[in-house]
Amino acid sequence: MNVLDRITMLQNERNWTAYRLSQESGIPQTTISSWYKNNMTPSISSLERICDAYHITLSQFFSEGEPVEITNEQRKLLQVYARLSKYQQSLVLEFLDSL
Repeated sequence: MNVLDRITMLQNERNWTAYRLSQESGIPQTTISSWYKNNMTPSISSLERICDAYHITLSQFFSEGEPVEITNEQRKLLQVYARLSKYQQSLVLEFLDSL
């Protein structure tokens, strides 16, 4: 998937200009223009800001097909899991596999 093509597709779906994307995301319009001019992939932090502007997750941005949505409970579970040590994560996975 080409990231710039995906941004363009989302812009077109919403009838947004680059200026509107800039305003909604807080990313300078010159930065957005330079991505296209230089065929550069935006940083993850920039993509997160774009996703926030479009009210989608990074997962939804990169999904090909049906949008991926997670519930608040699933999001909380992932956040807690991310804070665990590698050993604790392996124990959680082992427990889940045993169910």
